[in-house]
Amino acid sequence: MNKSLKGLAVLVTGATGGIGTAIVKRLAAEGARPIIHFGRDKVGAESLLASIDGNGWLIQADLSAADGPFALWRKAVAAAGRVHGLVNNAGIRTEISVQASEVDWKAAWQKEFQINFFAAADLSKEAIGHFKANGGGRIVNIASRAGQRGYASDTLPYGATKAALINLSKSIARSFGADGITAVAIAPGWVRTDMAEDFIAIHGKAAAVSDIPTGEMAEPSEIAELVAFVLRPTQVSLNGATLDVNGGSYIR
Repeated sequence: MNKSLKGLAVLVTGATGGIGTAIVKRLAAEGARPIIHFGRDKVGAESLLASIDGNGWLIQADLSAADGPFALWRKAVAAAGRVHGLVNNAGIRTEISVQASEVDWKAAWQKEFQINFFAAADLSKEAIGHFKANGGGRIVNIASRAGQRGYASDTLPYGATKAALINLSKSIARSFGADGITAVAIAPGWVRTDMAEDFIAIHGKAAAVSDIPTGEMAEPSEIAELVAFVLRPTQVSLNGATLDVNGGSYIR
């Protein structure tokens, strides 16, 4: 495989999930040294590091805590010295009805924005400062089709956080491109992960793929391959884009 990322240290949040795991393995295969972030799944993180022959780092951090993202970045820099890329992949999807109590409604929105968006914004802030001081870097934000076309009535927070993440990517691209910093959002539709399987268990596969022309969900490896491509040092002009990976279910 092309070692186009050889020697690059890349922080991947939510690395033990389906997409995160695929990203880490792809980056390692292309020569990068992944910084594997995990929240609670230490065993899964250790197994993932072993699968890439230990050629990376493990860092635990709680992104639901206000200071969690900042602590994660400090640990990443302490471990790797120079960080070349940030992949904001960590995310949750909460089902909350508009009929929910005010307390539950507020809690769902706050938690989802903290993990899906505020953590990514905080990490991006720290990354931008680091990249400006060290010759540039890449930020890849894993957004969603939901952030572009809207989402279902019981998952309003998810779509809103992903829309914010797309806008953050565009703003970083416009503001810091001259500093050698690029930002790209990747917006998948359904990807074959535990989150998708949970949806299928409740609603059935037909509901998940009914509006996907290709008739199938994307595989995590497809997202990982695209992330690795975006992180290549040669991809300077790929800045500010939102890349759709949704089987044709949302076309701009």
